[in-house]
Amino acid sequence: MSRGVRWAGAVQGTAAAVQLLITLSFLRSVVQAQVAGVLDDCLCDIDSIDNFNNYKIFPKIKKLQERDYFRYYKVNLKRPCPFWAEDGHCSIKDCHVEPCPESKIPVGIKAGHSNKYLKVANNTEELEDCEQANKLGAVNSTLSNQSKEAFIDWARYDDSQDHFCELDDERSPAAQYVDLLLNPERYTGYKGPSAWRVWNSIYEENCFKPRSVYRPLNPLAPSRGEDDGESFYTWLEGLCLEKRVFYKLISGLHASINLHLCVNYLLEETWGKPSWGPNIKEFKRRFDPVETKGEGPRRLKNLYFLYLIELRALSKVAPYFERSIVDLYTGNTEEDADTKTLLLSIFQDTKSFPMHFDEKSMFAGDTKGAKSLKEEFRLHFKNISHIMDCVGCDKCRLWGKLQTQGLGTALKILFSEKEIQKLPENSPSKGFQLTRQEIVALLNAFGRLSTSIRELQNFKVLLQHSR
Repeated sequence: MSRGVRWAGAVQGTAAAVQLLITLSFLRSVVQAQVAGVLDDCLCDIDSIDNFNNYKIFPKIKKLQERDYFRYYKVNLKRPCPFWAEDGHCSIKDCHVEPCPESKIPVGIKAGHSNKYLKVANNTEELEDCEQANKLGAVNSTLSNQSKEAFIDWARYDDSQDHFCELDDERSPAAQYVDLLLNPERYTGYKGPSAWRVWNSIYEENCFKPRSVYRPLNPLAPSRGEDDGESFYTWLEGLCLEKRVFYKLISGLHASINLHLCVNYLLEETWGKPSWGPNIKEFKRRFDPVETKGEGPRRLKNLYFLYLIELRALSKVAPYFERSIVDLYTGNTEEDADTKTLLLSIFQDTKSFPMHFDEKSMFAGDTKGAKSLKEEFRLHFKNISHIMDCVGCDKCRLWGKLQTQGLGTALKILFSEKEIQKLPENSPSKGFQLTRQEIVALLNAFGRLSTSIRELQNFKVLLQHSR
């Protein structure tokens, strides 16, 4: 080959490379334009969240989820669906959840009561329980057993008033510890009428929507005709802030779960060896602007909004964990200290974020109306936590319950600021308390959102190459 021919080929190769770079740059801008700019109802831009999450928070939260205290979650996957007859559990093998043998659970976790997350609580709370029982017996010695049970029910009712979720009874024989690292959230093949009914009930019966709005809230509704959704979103923007926030939280949670399924998809199974990985086609089906008639970017923006809500909750609850009394007890003194150091480091990062959502803008009207709306908000969300017991796939139920409980815990924190500020340094709090179950759900749920935003960047790169 002559030198001239080689030179011409080199020039053509260089030109092709330059053209490829220009094309990739253009595609990158197209992909980023789909989900960019300032989020509605808060003064935060998506680029700031991406940079903060991917380079500061994600590496730390990933390490935290691997710690013994946060990897074991106690859950009851056998609670019956309270709303309709169950269709039966998913028979697909990937729906199965493998409970953790008792011998594998760290001694400090399995020996503790549901709200005993620190060493001193193992003794002090038992004494307090006994004292409370004795007082109840002494004060009510002349009451009938029926009246005593009523008093106990009232006490339980009072304790539940700050809960946005229905917590599993960890003392139930059906409740089991699950190793979250060995049962990762991923695509299981669970779909059809059972899955559809769950999401439809969440959107249609629990999100705030008047009967005059006929368009389904569920973004995966099978038929929406030629409606591009603009009339629906015009209506949504006309709602009060609290009701808009509620919808965005549910939509963001749905988007995050769908993103996890796209990231960890069963690509093929040969000779009994499954291959899991990102599925671009599935991602586009759920989030591409064209395939979703413009709704995909809205769903992803709601994911970012949900991230901001839970990020704000972490920054608010930091004083609760900064107290010396909190040990995150597993029985391994050295690991427990390292776990708390890592957790406090994450809290410091969350407090440094400059553009938090302002929860004080919610429920800020007249006292009576605000209180009524807040209670309605709480009960709607609590109802959604009940619906998680209707999910037919055990693995989907596990992660649905955990992420719903994590969000419910975040909401509980956001609206308990005064109680958190009054926490005593060296004794358990009466005004505000988190169970170990809530703590594990809170940090793992936020970890799922952090992973979603990190994986979204990976999909942007994959989309560039696929085009």
